[in-house]
Amino acid sequence: MLDWGLAVFNENQTQVEFRVIPNTHGPVSEDDVSKLLTQPEFAMLRPLQHNIHKAVAEINALSGQDNGKHELYFIIAERADGKVTVEISEDKMSASMTLESAWGGKDPSLPMILNALKSHKVKMGLSKPKIQSLIQQLATLPPGESCQSPIAIGKLPINGINATLSRKVPLARERLLQPQEREDGSVDMRNLGAMIMVKPGDVLMVKTPATSGTAGYNVHGDAILQVEGKDLSMQAGNGTELSADDPYQLIATVAGQPVENSKGMQVDDVLQIKDVDVKYGHVDFEGSILITGDVHEGMQVKSSGDITVMGFVESATLEAEGDVIVSRGIIGRQIKEHELSNHITAKGQICAQFVQYSNLTAHSDILVTKQLLHSHSQSDNVITVSDPNAKRGDLVGGRATARKGIKAVAFGATAGTKTELYCAMHQAELRAEVKTCDAKAKQLVVAGLDIEARLRKLPPKTEWQTDAGMIEQVKMMLDEKKEVANNRAKAESECKQLQQEAEGYYIKNFIQAEKHIFANVEIHIGPAQNRTQREHGPCHIKNLHNEISFDYGSH
Repeated sequence: MLDWGLAVFNENQTQVEFRVIPNTHGPVSEDDVSKLLTQPEFAMLRPLQHNIHKAVAEINALSGQDNGKHELYFIIAERADGKVTVEISEDKMSASMTLESAWGGKDPSLPMILNALKSHKVKMGLSKPKIQSLIQQLATLPPGESCQSPIAIGKLPINGINATLSRKVPLARERLLQPQEREDGSVDMRNLGAMIMVKPGDVLMVKTPATSGTAGYNVHGDAILQVEGKDLSMQAGNGTELSADDPYQLIATVAGQPVENSKGMQVDDVLQIKDVDVKYGHVDFEGSILITGDVHEGMQVKSSGDITVMGFVESATLEAEGDVIVSRGIIGRQIKEHELSNHITAKGQICAQFVQYSNLTAHSDILVTKQLLHSHSQSDNVITVSDPNAKRGDLVGGRATARKGIKAVAFGATAGTKTELYCAMHQAELRAEVKTCDAKAKQLVVAGLDIEARLRKLPPKTEWQTDAGMIEQVKMMLDEKKEVANNRAKAESECKQLQQEAEGYYIKNFIQAEKHIFANVEIHIGPAQNRTQREHGPCHIKNLHNEISFDYGSH
């Protein structure tokens, strides 16, 4: 065992010196040297293992040699102050701190901690209790041990909520799904009840305004701008006005039929006709039209509002700025191979119980409650062929094209009637929008960097703080910087939303069969296509990796 006196403090008491003569004290082991440091005065110091290893090797190499009679000198331990380490996450939204206890030196103090935070520019989201807890833990740690904890958390921005418009009155099309019940419990599909009318002062629509949201910040104190909610215009149409007491309420100013349009609502005069035939003539009316009977072959009906037909439409032309609602059926015939006798067009929805050999074009939904047969149907939204309980609804023959999705109780027929279905054909357009939006966001990034560069090139503030013209110029640059940052945040949020829509496009837009899809149904979902060779049960039909997939489980 080595003599305790071989290890002593240096003059300033910061290091332990090991003085040894190889021929006198050697050979030695690393354990022999390390035991010298177990003396009370050295127990709190940091052993220098590399130096101990080097010392043992050198001593043993010289032990018994001529050069081994000279004293050697090594530093084998030292005092060391504690350490404060601050780590900041890559997104700058959190910071953690590690405190390491001292080796016989000074433990990290509050001033040291504050200096470390200052040097790492950690300003916001600091937790005083967590810092105090670390300091308390430090007091109980052995030398060289450490404790760690997150001590600052940034705040994510809260994006604004988009404005919404909520309709407060029913529309004519909703009557189609609510036929009147007879005394015996059966329903009279011809009698859809009283006509939907409003009177002056009735609230038609309520707007919930967009919210601006609140900005966030990272641990450096840099603002993270929120995306403000998108506003939505609610404009007063004919026969309506914004309430004087509440500008977020749209009220009726006249009696009439409520009609929904793209920007709000209007109240139409209602032209009521029994039958539209050769005797009555074509109809072109500024307002909504209620036809209590039928529209006969060759007749034309045009309306700036809704067209409601309580009976049948036979080989006629109907055009509405609002909805077209047919209580009974739309019955046409095939004139030539690709020419059908009925032409129904609506900027709103088209609703009917039964349709055959007809051209249907709607900017909104197409809803047929019983059968859609041998027709050419096109919707910018969804085509549904089903009653409210999904018990009946056949889409047979012809071509149905919907921008978003197609739903029916049964597609095709047991006889194998050729039926063509097209939906979700616009993903490429959506991806093009993503590229355009991304390019816009990148331009705003460049614009922001340009403003930053111009601000950095400004002379010191002391040189221009009394120059009114220069102050105004700097103010304009800062305002521009803020505007660019706001626009960039909006563009990036829009890009993210569009990207999510594009990626989830085929998850959201698909074809749904409630009961059957028979053979010889030609399915097109985006670029994927398939022709059924057999009958399938209830399923969702989707584009999965550009192939048609029949999903029976999700149903």
